[in-house]
Amino acid sequence: MAKWQKGQSGNPSGKPKGCKHKATRAALKLLEGDLEAITKKCINAAKKGDLAAIKLILDKFIPVARELPITLKLPKIGGVADVPKVLNVILKAVAAGELTTEQGQSLAAMLEAYRKGIETTELEARISALEQQGENQ
Repeated sequence: MAKWQKGQSGNPSGKPKGCKHKATRAALKLLEGDLEAITKKCINAAKKGDLAAIKLILDKFIPVARELPITLKLPKIGGVADVPKVLNVILKAVAAGELTTEQGQSLAAMLEAYRKGIETTELEARISALEQQGENQ
């Protein structure tokens, strides 16, 4: 009989933030004092064209860009009627390879949320106008 249910953690809080694995702590202890010299040697090797050193630097020293900013000129959206024009620009940019499909989907989702916001605001205004009209009769 299992002490914990499947999928249940024995430590729901998890490891404390910044806590390092004991192997990592041991490796850092061994490198103590030499880490700067080793790093400089790796950088010098990369500068001399050592592909392994270049890969190490790019993989470990430079943070991975999860998302790059999008620079795409979109037409102004004055109302719901403008949404298809903007969506057309996004689709053309994806087709031309200026945007990835994921970027296009993200922009289209934002555009849809914006459209819903405009529609909701317009519907609320129309309902308020109809209610006032009904009160005045």
